[in-house]
Amino acid sequence: MLQQQVLERLAEDLLQAEQAARAAHESATHEENIAENKYDTLGLEAAYLATGQARRAEAIRQAMVNWRQFRPRPYDASKGIQLGALVLLVDSDDKQQQLFLGPDGGSMKLVSGAQLVQVISSEAPLSRAMLGKCEGDEVSIQVAPIRQRFEVLRVH
Repeated sequence: MLQQQVLERLAEDLLQAEQAARAAHESATHEENIAENKYDTLGLEAAYLATGQARRAEAIRQAMVNWRQFRPRPYDASKGIQLGALVLLVDSDDKQQQLFLGPDGGSMKLVSGAQLVQVISSEAPLSRAMLGKCEGDEVSIQVAPIRQRFEVLRVH
């Protein structure tokens, strides 16, 4: 199940973020990083890094909560694509891609069978453009100066 794979990947990411936050905190508080003059900013930089890593860990924790609470419904053609759908798109160059629409966690790639699946969040422009669409519909998004067009081949 893709949702379980997402949760496992988020758990790995959280572990890495917590380790990085601990390491940055230790560096920020280490006696060798105490400022010797007003131009010595190593300790301050480490403190900023620790804060950023702590925020990243908190964002991952929140994403995990969102995914645990997420209850995808089976595809209903009368409603079109909704969160939880596994969508197969094809672009104008006949390149296919599978996308799993979730509440959070963009830029994560998973493997389902022999297929690569890109997880995209509900906030992604492509995700928003697909909502409500059905098999055979065209989906288009503007990316910088280029308008990308896709066709929905299949929805699960």
